Amino acid sequence: MVLEELTPTIEELKRVLEGKADEETIVRELDTYINVYRSTVDAAKRGIIRKYGGDELEFVSGESVKKKIEQVRGDEQNVDLLVKIVHVEEREITARGESKTILSGILGDETGTIPFTSWETGRFSLDKGATYNVRSAYAKTWNDRPQINFGKRTEVEKDESSIDVPQRVISYSSKEAKVAELMDGMSNVSVTAKLLSIMPKDINVKGEPRTIFTGTLADDSGKVEFSSWVEFPHETGEVLRIENAYVRAFRGIPQLNLGDRVSVTRVDDDIGDLQELTSSTPRTISDLETVGGGLDVLVRGSLVDIRNGSGLIKRCPECRRSVLNDECITHGRVQAQPDLRIKAVLDDGTGALTCIVNRELSESLSGISMEEAMRMTEEHHDPDVVAKEMESRLLAKKAEMRGNVVSDEYGMMMIVQECGPVTVDVKAGARELLAKLEAML
Repeated sequence: MVLEELTPTIEELKRVLEGKADEETIVRELDTYINVYRSTVDAAKRGIIRKYGGDELEFVSGESVKKKIEQVRGDEQNVDLLVKIVHVEEREITARGESKTILSGILGDETGTIPFTSWETGRFSLDKGATYNVRSAYAKTWNDRPQINFGKRTEVEKDESSIDVPQRVISYSSKEAKVAELMDGMSNVSVTAKLLSIMPKDINVKGEPRTIFTGTLADDSGKVEFSSWVEFPHETGEVLRIENAYVRAFRGIPQLNLGDRVSVTRVDDDIGDLQELTSSTPRTISDLETVGGGLDVLVRGSLVDIRNGSGLIKRCPECRRSVLNDECITHGRVQAQPDLRIKAVLDDGTGALTCIVNRELSESLSGISMEEAMRMTEEHHDPDVVAKEMESRLLAKKAEMRGNVVSDEYGMMMIVQECGPVTVDVKAGARELLAKLEAML
């Protein structure tokens, strides 16, 4: 996409960011998102706003369009609706590290219903069953369904119209799933898994102290963290049947949530040492893309790229972010500390995954120590010499990576906890392939 086509976007970003990023920085960021990460323009805009501290809810432009609920696609930036409040409630959430009260519920008209969230609770008084004209709202898609958001520009006015909303059919039937199949947005889900860890956690909900239980579950397909909002009188090692739970992603990793409707029963079944099994059974990247991430997963494949930012880098001593020319975007001029890192792309034939490898594992995988990396850089007067050497040693090699896989607007990324080369037995592979071919004849 050429710069001229992005001029309206650049101007809008300048307005929303209010001087937090200059035009040159905005252009550079847009180029990276669109031409390097292959993001859409909308995803790029929102990523830049989040990075530089702008108000994403202010990013609404263009003339509003009047729509019925069945016409909402989930990508509208400025939409008007005449709706009835089917359900509304206040909720406490944490946004950008701060506690915030929001309104959420269901809107309806004669064509259907749609979830909504109001981020400006003090501006609106919404009564269940009443009809309102909603102007300059915006829509997003969550769990493949559109939802309406009320931002700072949204206006809500009571209307005397009468709207007949179709009866909503709510099903509480539970869906059976393996741990590896859990994905953000699933509800009424049932899982049979072994309890690997459990601990109480004290939190604050609407100003009131509350104790929940968190831990890890596993079956033969993988591991998942969970939070129980009800009493959880179970011990590690027990096999549990969990029904009517729901799934929400936290930092890109699906988590199982046990709410008021959950049923948890002990199952008299010994399903083996899942801690060892789930750590040694590889997952495919395409499966991880389907569910959006995973906890403590193993992936095997070929190293097809060593990306920029690999090799000998410098970090801020305060926040540990990588810095350029000893300048941290948060702490300014710092006495940067050297570090070693590999940002590798692993391809298993079903997809590709960016893997972030820390210093200790980078030294082991590449065979280049920190001392050797610093000596190479000094001798060659080339800050990229270490990355180039890593590339020559690792490119096209088979490797396995284990860690947590998270997802965001850039795609999926693994924070590697263990890694190593994979030895390929060519003769055994040939025999296996031959046996498959003979079976097909």
